[in-house]
Order: sequence, then structure tokens, then C-alpha cells
Amino acid sequence: MGVAPEMRSSVGVAIAVVLAVGSVSGAAEVKVVPDEGKRRVDVTVDGKPFTAYTWPGTLKKPVLYPVRSARGTLVTRGWPLDPRPGERMDHPHHVGLWLNYGDVDGIDYWGNSDAMKAEDRPHLGTIQHRRIVSSKSGKDRGELVAESDWIRPDGTTAIHEKTRYVFGAGPDWRSIDRITTLTAADKPVVFNDTKEGMLGLRVARGLEHPSQTPEIYTDSQGRATTVPVLNNDGVTGMYLSSEGKKGDDVWGTRGRWVSLSGTVEGEPVTILMLDHPQNPGFPTYWHARGYGLFAANPLGQKVFSNGKEELKYTLPAGRSTTFRHRILILSGTPTPAQAEERYREFTSAAP
Repeated sequence: MGVAPEMRSSVGVAIAVVLAVGSVSGAAEVKVVPDEGKRRVDVTVDGKPFTAYTWPGTLKKPVLYPVRSARGTLVTRGWPLDPRPGERMDHPHHVGLWLNYGDVDGIDYWGNSDAMKAEDRPHLGTIQHRRIVSSKSGKDRGELVAESDWIRPDGTTAIHEKTRYVFGAGPDWRSIDRITTLTAADKPVVFNDTKEGMLGLRVARGLEHPSQTPEIYTDSQGRATTVPVLNNDGVTGMYLSSEGKKGDDVWGTRGRWVSLSGTVEGEPVTILMLDHPQNPGFPTYWHARGYGLFAANPLGQKVFSNGKEELKYTLPAGRSTTFRHRILILSGTPTPAQAEERYREFTSAAP
């Protein structure tokens, strides 16, 4: 059993997700505008939509949705909130950019959605938005701090979450820092070993891999989802890992970073996700699927390693640990050397 190394109750689990490409040139106006009546916080850059922190009643967790490139191209799937022609209609819990986990003390926070059957609900948890703590707009960056709770099926709180988002922008990139503090509530919590986690992004159709055969994917509870073959016109995505793995070979392997490159609505786009050496389980395993799920899972190891490794990450009551990740959305395709440079920038930056 892996026990959290940092036992300071004043510090929670910090998970930093950054979409950034380097120094900022020019001064973009980043506005962060809460509208709690509409259950969303809109983020714009020079008056144009970038993303939104949203917690609609149809979802079981807050998400950033949609996410756009610097040119305004949607890089996240629209379904089920805003379906677009030709999209896949599988895994309704894959929405935008999110963070949760599929097995916390036997409770699934990853796979919950309104599509789940009544008999599954005793095993499903919900992450409920509680309040917006603060928001700030400014030149080149804006910030948002929000609080949520991870709620067990019996209505009690397992984990308190406080997340700080930092939104940045440049001429050919957009950035989102996600710094999330998770604090175990009244009891210890165990993140049991599962592939269903942790930092997830469901990408637009153009960034998927072209599919040749239908697939059936089974979650940690044994529930199966069929992903059919669709028309592959305009589907150009390709994964590449820091270890040189490509395409479907990236899934279930460790790496410091993984990029996903393709063309969306005529724009070359790369999403680059980076792990951090201070994270538990570093370098993370990648739950990166060709059908459009792009996820880093540092806490699930057994499935990815064919049973050679297992991690049951324990967070004692009131205790915490720290995770940091960075994501970059670039209007272009970086070389592996350029991706490594972005990785060095990330790991050398102050926490």
C-alpha cells in the first residue's frame, strides 16, 4: 500500500494542469466572468471565447468546456452537451477537461453520468461545485478559484477540493493552469488501482486516430462500451510519447509527456500533456485512447503493467499530497526536441 509522503494537513493535493508554450509576446486581455445563475464562468481572450468553467446539472462534476485553440478552433468533443455532426456518442462522462478517479474506496467518480443504470448508482460518486472563491481578469492571464466536494452515494463528503485555474494566452497558444487541492475529509481515502483516471480530456473528432475495427472497452466495474468504426474523413490524430511510442502503442506505457497532433477544421493542432517528477507514480501511465480520450493516470498501474505493479494510494483523514501536470495547446506541430524544451520549462518552473 502506498501512503502519501506529505502529511501536512495545511496542504492538499495540488494538481497543476498548464496549457502553455513559453514566454508571452504581446499583451492579450484575458477576462474571467462568473455567472453563477447560469452555472458557469466564461473565459475570453481579447473578447473571443476560450473556455468556460461549468457545472451544469446534467454533469456529475465541474469541467472546463469547451476548450479552443488560439485561432478559436474547438479541440474538445461537443457530445453530449453540444453534439456536432460526425462525432462519436460513447462514454457520456467524457466531457471537456476534468479531473477525477474511478475507484476511491470502491466509489466510481470517473464513470458517473445520467446514462448510468439505477442498479449502478450505489457505486457512483459525484463531484459537486460548492462556490466560486475568487476571480480575476488581466493582461495575458486571468484566474479563478473554485471549491467542490467529492460526495459518496450516501451523501457524505469523502474529499474537499479547492482548485485554482490560471488562464493565459499568446498569439499561437492558450494556457490553463489547474492547481487542485484535495483533502481527505472525515476518514482516510484509498485511491484503489484502476485505469479509469485521472486527468482527462476528450478531444474533437479530427484529433482521434483513424479507426479500422469496432472496439469494446470495459471499465473497472465491468461495464462495457462499444466504440464503432466511423467515417475516417478528416480524422488525423497521432499520439507520440517522450519514450518514442507512437499511436495506439502509447496506451498503457509510462512517459514524461505525450503529444497528440492532428488537423482540426484546417488548423494543425497539438495538445501536449506533461507529467512532473514530484508526482506520485512518476513517470505517469497514459490512458490515451485512439477514440479521443487523452488522460494521464499516475495512480492506476496494475492494468497498464499486466499485474507487475500495483498502487493503492492512501490519503489519511485531513492529509494531502501533490500532483502537477502541464498541458499545452499549440497551433502547429512541435518536434520531439521542442516538446522536451517545453518539458524542461515546466519542471524548472517554481511550484
